[in-house]
Amino acid sequence: MVQIKQYNDFVEALLQAGFSMGGGNDEGIFSLIPWSWDETPPYETPVRWHTGEPETDPWEWRMRVLDERRDIAYSKVFFKKSRFYTRAWAPCFLAARRGKEVFDGAYADGTLSHAAKRIYSTVLEHGTLPLHAIKQLASFGAEEKSRFDSALTELQMRMFLTMCGRQQKLSQKGEEYGWYSTVFCTTEQFWGEEVFEEAAKINKDDAIKAITEQILALNPQAEEKKITKFILG
Repeated sequence: MVQIKQYNDFVEALLQAGFSMGGGNDEGIFSLIPWSWDETPPYETPVRWHTGEPETDPWEWRMRVLDERRDIAYSKVFFKKSRFYTRAWAPCFLAARRGKEVFDGAYADGTLSHAAKRIYSTVLEHGTLPLHAIKQLASFGAEEKSRFDSALTELQMRMFLTMCGRQQKLSQKGEEYGWYSTVFCTTEQFWGEEVFEEAAKINKDDAIKAITEQILALNPQAEEKKITKFILG
């Protein structure tokens, strides 16, 4: 794996690895940047967290991959935390995590919450929506913050929704203002029909085996229980 000294190094290494935790590797799976924001990297590199520099700040890379590429996803899909996985491995993760399951079927089976349905239906209707707009259009009040956050994570972990960029609020004059808000879309919209066609051809057990082998190639010390949780959510 290449030493990561800038954004392009990170992208190259991520495409080789197929997936990565973010800063640190507390879960014991694999991280391309195994040091957290307050730790010194194990090799000489200008990479530092929270500097705001787009080439050398890993915090900026989260949104850069979504703004600039469509072969890398970044979403709360592993351990309920925002992490990376690539287009090459998307069919395997979909086969292992979702199979041929569709939202309506999962909701009818009672495995998805009503709050998740409110969010998903709103995003599905509008195509892509920033976080603040989802709350407003799905009529989530301030008292439902915990329920909203939990349901949004639930939808990402089940691979029904994913992050797809960022957007500022718009004033009545159409001018952008304030902090950026994460934009969400359905996983189908993000990856496209071809990825789901590939996923439908992969047996769940085969997908789990392939991902497990890749994890162990990247980190031979990874524990079986954590590998299973990483793959299946």
